[in-house]
Amino acid sequence: MISCGVRETIKFLVQHNMVDGLVTTAGGIEEDFMKCFLPTYVGRFDISGAELRKNQINRIGNLLIPTKNYCQLEDWIMPILDQMLVEQQKEGMLWTPSKLIHRLGKEINNPDSVYYWAWKNDIPVYSPAITDGAIGDMLYFHSYKNPGLVLDIIQDVRSLNLLAVTAVNSGMIILGGGLIKHHICNANLMRNGADFSVFVNTAHEFDGSDSGARPDEAVSWGKIKIDATPVKVCADASIIFPLLVAETFAKSFPRS
Repeated sequence: MISCGVRETIKFLVQHNMVDGLVTTAGGIEEDFMKCFLPTYVGRFDISGAELRKNQINRIGNLLIPTKNYCQLEDWIMPILDQMLVEQQKEGMLWTPSKLIHRLGKEINNPDSVYYWAWKNDIPVYSPAITDGAIGDMLYFHSYKNPGLVLDIIQDVRSLNLLAVTAVNSGMIILGGGLIKHHICNANLMRNGADFSVFVNTAHEFDGSDSGARPDEAVSWGKIKIDATPVKVCADASIIFPLLVAETFAKSFPRS
């Protein structure tokens, strides 16, 4: 979502304190920060992978990210990880993935960043698979260069579940599928179901995947309340989500 053009829409929600939390993949974090340093380019789906590899360019769908963007990210993030390790060793700081994201949002100090605003407004961002991406690669490299940094994922699952359990009303807006979809839904199982739920994805239920599962399947698990009226929109989230936000969260927002 951060790569494909929905970054600004998500940033709008976080900047104006319209959500209580985010759940994202590692890619949804690192690509936000990389865009603060260097651009992502629009290409084509059919460009030769071999030719791109020779030119040190990585393809995400029809988007192109030069390898130097990842190098820039690594140069920025490594000293931050060093300092986090110092704070862990000298102050007993218990780091979690969400606290890492919070720290990076502070250090980026750039209002173009989603996670800068998440830090500014103290909105937690959870990434249960934070090692599944370039940030994971950098944590791996750091574990050899300066070993000892620990991220406690158990504290994050407690925090996310408590966010759901203590909510007066719980609402889920889930873009795409996979890990983030299940993680958000599972947090709401702890409160016997979300009160409001909107899924936006192009996956189908016929292969038995969680990504394609309709909201009614989540009702059977207690992840959505029995008396709720959830909606699944079968469409490209990068097109639909900005329209949904424009007609809901942003509809009464004062325009300059």
